[in-house]
Parts: sequence; structure tokens; C-alpha cells
Amino acid sequence: MASEVKLPRLGQGMESGVVTKWLKNEGDAVAKGEPLYEIDTDKVTQEVESDFAGVLLKIALPEGEAPVGQTIAFIGEPGEEVSVEAPAAPEPEKVSDTVVSDTPVAAPPAPPTTSNGRIKASPLARRLARERGIDIATLQGTGPDGRIVAKDVEGAQAKPAAPAAAPVPTGDIESVPLTNIRKTIARRLTAAWQAPVFQLTVTADMTRANELVARARELNPDVRITVTDLLAKVCAQALMRHRNVNVQYSEDALLRFPTANVGIAVAAPQGLVVPVLRSVERLSLAEVAAARGDIVGRARDSKLTTQDLEDGTFTISNLGMFGIEQFVAVLNPPQAAILAVGATVDTPVARNGTVEIRPVMTLTLTVDHRAVDGAEGADFLRTVKQFVEDPALAL
Repeated sequence: MASEVKLPRLGQGMESGVVTKWLKNEGDAVAKGEPLYEIDTDKVTQEVESDFAGVLLKIALPEGEAPVGQTIAFIGEPGEEVSVEAPAAPEPEKVSDTVVSDTPVAAPPAPPTTSNGRIKASPLARRLARERGIDIATLQGTGPDGRIVAKDVEGAQAKPAAPAAAPVPTGDIESVPLTNIRKTIARRLTAAWQAPVFQLTVTADMTRANELVARARELNPDVRITVTDLLAKVCAQALMRHRNVNVQYSEDALLRFPTANVGIAVAAPQGLVVPVLRSVERLSLAEVAAARGDIVGRARDSKLTTQDLEDGTFTISNLGMFGIEQFVAVLNPPQAAILAVGATVDTPVARNGTVEIRPVMTLTLTVDHRAVDGAEGADFLRTVKQFVEDPALAL
């Protein structure tokens, strides 16, 4: 009997996803664990591997949105017959015996299906409706059990107003549709600007840090160790000393984590993503570099999974490689702090009554004041500076 391929739940809170591309055609052989199709969620676009081996007999959903658990394809033996159930046709409306008028009357649109007073709609549909200023209660769902899906919102948006305005020449302007990931970035950054934040800035002498990175590269030629790896390590050690900074903020509580899960901001083709290195305080510098190289590489190849982006407790954003000397990073909610890292610049520094040229880096910490007080943030950043200037304290 053919096995049903159902849309999986790839993370907490996921209710639906969008199938964007099938990597196999109907009739192709499929091995268990082989990438089968691509799915777009509000966090990431990723390949989904097959749970079954056999032949892809039927693709029930070539592309588009579907709720978690919906059957989207069938895999079985060659030549095996499968039947795809069509949606049940709506029952005809009962006509009252007392109706005597021959004049046709337009029926009002059916109200959206509700559950416990809540309109049934996919998260993507709700977000599209919110972004486009559409009252979701006025829409009629075409999804399972009357659920409102993205195409219902897009259909409402597409209806022209009366009278329709004359088309405006577009010239060379290109309209690039927003991906789910880009919409999520916009939504999260907007939420970040609503948080009451403050910034703290220090400069750090990178002499010993640069020497350590160079020596570590010699000892570990198979792993490219970078300053970002060292910063991840020292920040993780500082977070273990200042656990009140190693938190996520929610309306009801602060979630204090027992381990430092450090996110690294990456400019990936699909947009800014922050994959997470877990339990960094327990890793050696070479292990941090290997984990960072793997996860950043997968981010740039659009191979991240939802799990790669979850449970971060702190973020590092490094723009030093672009020559940026100092900047303010936007908070990455629900995390309480993010560190902006600038370029290392040779700078005149007064030492023992003389002026020396030293490699100096500027570090700017953005902190959510709802979760972390000013003194706590300052004490944490002071520890980070001490560890950067004398990395042996953190290793």
C-alpha cells in the first residue's frame, strides 16, 4: 500500500508551510533520507527528506500552502494505483417552502469558519491580511474545513476597485515578491524597534587576540579559525559569569538559559539569518570554528533547518570585514542582547606615558532594558573586553 507523504511540523508553533519546489518527478525512484521537496516556512526555506523508499507515484500538491499533516504526495511500488480524494462538494442550500418571489437575490458570503470564537486561518494568511490591511473576518476560506489560506487573502487583494484606475507605466522598475523569510525579518525587526533598548560601547586592544588566532590557525590547519570564533567563545564564557544577560524576554517571564547558545548573523542569499551555535562555553576554539564554518556555509547555501535557528540566547553581528569601524546592531528578539563588532583598526594609544600604535576593535552592545539593567549590561561588556584583551582568561 502506498505511503502518504504529509507536510511535516518543522518547528514549534508551525501550523502550515508552502511547498515551493519538488526535487523529484512523478515516476522517479526515491530513497529513504533523500531530499524530496523544498518547503518555505516563516523562518527558513529548507529541503525535506523522504521518510519512505519507493517510487514517487503522485504529487498531490505541486506547489502552494498546506497545513501541517496534509497529504502532499504518495510513494509506493512501481505501477501501484493511488487515489487522491477530492474536497467534498458543499451541500446544496435548502430552500424554504415559503419563498414565492421569482426575483433572484444575491446570497451574502458565508461567514468564515470559527473555532472557539477564533477565525480559522493559516499563520501565513493572517500575516498577509495584517500586512495588506484586510479584515480577515470578511474573507471566505477555501482551505480544509473552511480554513482561510494565503490565496484567499491574495484573491481579496487582487480584486480591482471600481472604477479601476488607468495602469501606470512601470518603466524599468522590478517588483520582487517578498518571501516568507523576508516578511519574517521585517516583522521581527519591527518588533525589535518597539523594545526599549540602550547601547554600550567599548574599545578593545586586539594584540593578544590576533596573536592567539594566528597561533590557533597554525595548530589547526584544517579549520579556519577567525576573530568571530574567538568572540563567540569569550562571549559565551562571559554569559556564564553574567547569567542575567543570557536570557530571552517574554511578557510573563525571563527565560534564563543554563548554556550559551550564540547566534551568528549571516547575510545569506535569502536574507539575514541568525544560525545558532549551541553550548559554546563547552567547546574549544577549534570546535567553535568548525561548527561556525558548517552552519554559516549551510546558511549561504540555503540549507539551514528550523532547528538551526532556534533557542539562541545571544547574537554577534560582525561587519568588520566590510571595513565598518562601528555600528549599532538591531536587537534579535526574544534575546536580550546583541553585540555589534567593528573592524580592527591600527590606532594611536597612550600607554605608560608614550603613544603606541595598537590594533583596536570597537564593540557595541545593544540591550533590551526590559530584561537587563544598565549596570548588568555594563558589567557583562566589561568582562567581554577583559577576555578579548587577554583571551587566556576565557579559554
